Amino acid sequence: MLSRQRLLIWMTLAFIGLLILGALLQAIRRLIWDLSYFLPAWLISPVLLVGICLLITSLVQVGLPWWQRIRKKSFYQEQIKENSSHIPKDRKEAARKSLDSIDQLIERLQDNVSRKALIKERRRVEQELKRGDLVVVVFGTGSSGKTSLIRALLNEIVGIVGAPMGSTTKSKIYRLRLKSFNRSIQLIDTPGILEAGGDGQTREIEARKRASRSDLMVVVVDSDLRSSELEIIQSLSSLGKRLILVLNKCDLRGEDEERRLIQILRTKCRDLIDPESIVRTSASPQSIPRPGQHPFQPQPEIDQLVKRLATVLHADGEELLAENILLQCRHLGNSGRKLLNQQRQKAARRCIDRYSWISGGVVAATPLPAVDMLGTAAVNAQMVMEVARLYGVQLTRERAQDLAISVGRTLTTLGIVKGGVGLIGIALNLSLPSMIVGRAIQGVAAAWLTRVAGSSFITYFQQNQDWGDGGIQEVVQKNYELNRKEASLKRFIEIALQQVVEPLKTQSQPELPPRPMPREGEGASDHENQEK
Repeated sequence: MLSRQRLLIWMTLAFIGLLILGALLQAIRRLIWDLSYFLPAWLISPVLLVGICLLITSLVQVGLPWWQRIRKKSFYQEQIKENSSHIPKDRKEAARKSLDSIDQLIERLQDNVSRKALIKERRRVEQELKRGDLVVVVFGTGSSGKTSLIRALLNEIVGIVGAPMGSTTKSKIYRLRLKSFNRSIQLIDTPGILEAGGDGQTREIEARKRASRSDLMVVVVDSDLRSSELEIIQSLSSLGKRLILVLNKCDLRGEDEERRLIQILRTKCRDLIDPESIVRTSASPQSIPRPGQHPFQPQPEIDQLVKRLATVLHADGEELLAENILLQCRHLGNSGRKLLNQQRQKAARRCIDRYSWISGGVVAATPLPAVDMLGTAAVNAQMVMEVARLYGVQLTRERAQDLAISVGRTLTTLGIVKGGVGLIGIALNLSLPSMIVGRAIQGVAAAWLTRVAGSSFITYFQQNQDWGDGGIQEVVQKNYELNRKEASLKRFIEIALQQVVEPLKTQSQPELPPRPMPREGEGASDHENQEK
């Protein structure tokens, strides 16, 4: 059935083609007939041929650009459609794509320890992506009332309430349900911050780590913010975290003092926290003594916090969760790129060391009146190509030579070549044979300048083949200053003595010619003369 349909289509197309060809021939015949009234017979064919050529040329000149524009437009539309298909639909899909890119980073890492740590963290983030709970971290100074606040929220006794500072030594996780909210809430009680001693600092690191992974943060204070507390809030807010600031223990102060403190907190956190997210609570009010009766225990006052939690979580809970997961993926990706960059930098440093001594050996073997960095451009160009490959960049030899020559000219223009030779001459300060002093200084200086150039290339590739706002001069000058530091230069000279100076010493030692052996007969006569 299908073959019959194809045959019918082909026959129809062939018939249409014949009709078009017949019409075209009929038009040409009619044109020739009309031209015969005005032109002689011998001129009709040339005129017709010229006309056809002009028609074809016009069609090509006008039609070809038009066709190319149509093709280009359709290509761009296909590209846009293809790119739009890769645009994540939501933050969760964006997080999944981030995890895929992290897998590619992990494959490039060679250090097993770094790989395992990154894989472990990636699995944790993937589990966070799959979870259904919203994480609310309660964060604050020691004994500010964090555990009491969680107890009031859960309406059950949890943790150690009323204990001395530093009682919460590990993070503790509790679950909370809000009405008409379809997700569970994990309430995490963290150790207090700003505590003295090594243990206090360790607990603060854990608290900060928990806070950085939260969907929403509740920061608890019991008085005005200290500068150290404000710095922590600023750092957490800079991570993109939503914060609720709770002024606790309001039962211990009057209404006027409470209003004054709330106003101060809103002023200090104006650009960090929404004013409506700064609320007052009394999580564990003090009991009121009654003569002859048991003390009266007031109920906790946490209505403002509960309402604010409900408002934020109902309105933005899904966004907070997705934004937090995406943020963790970005941090994980940054960690992976940092590890990869460290790996590349180590390999690039080894490559630069190798080419430094090659450059130094070349100059020492063929000394020039002055060290010429442009003369070692061939060596440096090969170095640039290897460093580029380490950073995943493919350079042509011509491009690598241009980069090497540009850096060489910059070294000369900035006076670094002359200054480097003088610096190396002072640093060597050795009692060397006079015949190798110049060669040694030139060779070591060339190696050192190659190292400066290589460090500049590392900066260039780390910045995605960009010299930065200050241009090539600023990058070269900065790396020159780093390499001329006393400790760095001292280590370099120690290695240079073995790599450049010692081989020159060996080559300069004169060798005595071998003593000629006596000819047969001459030795005997000499011996007889000596006896006489």
